[in-house]
Amino acid sequence: MSAIEKFDTASVAPRERLHFWNELAAEIYAGTYVNAPAEGFKAEMWRWTVGDLAMIRPRSAASVVGRAPVHTGGEERVILHFQRRGSSLQLQRGRDAEIHAGDFALCSVDEPYLLDLHTGHELLVVEFPRAALDARVAGLEDRLARRIPGGTPSGRLLHDFLLSLWQQGDQSHAEPAWQRGVSNVFFDLLGLAVNGADAPRVETRLRDRVLALVDARLADPALRTTMIADELGISPRTVQNVFAELGTTPSGYIQDRRLERAADRLATHPEGSITELAYDLGFNDSAYFARCFRQHFGTTPSAWRGHH
Repeated sequence: MSAIEKFDTASVAPRERLHFWNELAAEIYAGTYVNAPAEGFKAEMWRWTVGDLAMIRPRSAASVVGRAPVHTGGEERVILHFQRRGSSLQLQRGRDAEIHAGDFALCSVDEPYLLDLHTGHELLVVEFPRAALDARVAGLEDRLARRIPGGTPSGRLLHDFLLSLWQQGDQSHAEPAWQRGVSNVFFDLLGLAVNGADAPRVETRLRDRVLALVDARLADPALRTTMIADELGISPRTVQNVFAELGTTPSGYIQDRRLERAADRLATHPEGSITELAYDLGFNDSAYFARCFRQHFGTTPSAWRGHH
């Protein structure tokens, strides 16, 4: 796996950090700027590419990210913001989309937009050619600067795929045919997520938000009912009712999702450390992880890895 570029403000003098971050943001995505209190600003970011997909994974304190129109004379591009942690308000064309953990939103790069990032946050961001999505989504114009729920089946699938690209590392030097294939999978999954976002019932919308948050925060050992309730501004009882309708409990669902993701990672990255995998997926004890995995799948993590 090729190394993913990482940038952070830790080695920069506190009074120079915001200036440094603005220069970096404009270099990665032309026209981008960041407004935040300059004193003690902290941020980190990873960057990698696959085919037509230019991706970053930024984390920082509360800030406002803006972007001036970028007219290159070539084809129009679109940018996807996936909210991994925290919440934000995305504004373009007089529209505003409130995005919570697990949600998505799209903006055109040819027009100015603002992203008001509340408190600490983490995003997955992908910029790509618009034509590829136009071919998959009818009326894309009406979908820009709108919330796309990440808790739908297609939304969760897209989220998992983006994380798998992160795990693959930078692939800018991989075979062009392979990169085109990966890009096409991304566009297909994004098209499904956008097309599947139409007018869900209120109850479904709440469930989608809860499930999207769980998927976005699986790696956090502190993920539990109270965290979900606090993050979404609902009561713990409401969270419990959402999972009761699914025939499970918050802790049961969280553990099942962690184990399912662990099984996928063991199959796709058999050379990885099982202990590191356990900690990456929010387990505080690798022995406990192994016991849970055996109870769920009927075999040990190492045996699963050897047969998939």
